[in-house]
Amino acid sequence: MRLLLVEDSPDLAGSVLRHLTAAGHAVDHAADAAGALAALAVGDYACVILDLGLPDGSGLSVLRERRRAGDRTPVIIATALDQISDRIAGLDAGADDYVVKPFDLAELSARIRAHARRGQFLPEARLQIGGIEVDRAAARLWRGAEEIRLTSREWALFDALLGARGRVLGKPALEEALYNFDATIEGNAVEVYISRLRQKIGAGMIETRRGLGYVLT
Repeated sequence: MRLLLVEDSPDLAGSVLRHLTAAGHAVDHAADAAGALAALAVGDYACVILDLGLPDGSGLSVLRERRRAGDRTPVIIATALDQISDRIAGLDAGADDYVVKPFDLAELSARIRAHARRGQFLPEARLQIGGIEVDRAAARLWRGAEEIRLTSREWALFDALLGARGRVLGKPALEEALYNFDATIEGNAVEVYISRLRQKIGAGMIETRRGLGYVLT
């Protein structure tokens, strides 16, 4: 999934980014309200993790502005403010969830998966495709009793293709699934990861549509 983390603390942001990236997500990071609004204006995110105390304003202002614009992306507020009044204000502004710092990273991941499913980015948590059993919530897959182990980026690519539900995904969409927006992307990165993925799940499961992109058959 593609996620947006809005957090001004470098240490906390680094920990969350490492955890979510290791789980196979492409994570963009904004350290202030202006950066968050700029990212949300152009990015298509499965979920946003939003701090309230930002150096150039309140995260609530970001949330309210995006909700007024019709943006229904799931938002999890992650803040040190733990008063009931703070929680009510966040939920009233349009947040879908609220976690208080310090929070458990595994719990944050579980909340992200739950809200992304409700937002229809993960239609089914567990399904069968081409003889492979997929657990999207746990980012794992098996062929029979044998687990097929994917790297975080191999999973990100597979999950993007799976989420497309048989539609062709072009190279830009797959690059977006693999990398955050400030990453340097090698020209053949998608082709490299498609090749690695085919070796693990079977060459026939990913079809190349010349000039268009790739589709999970």
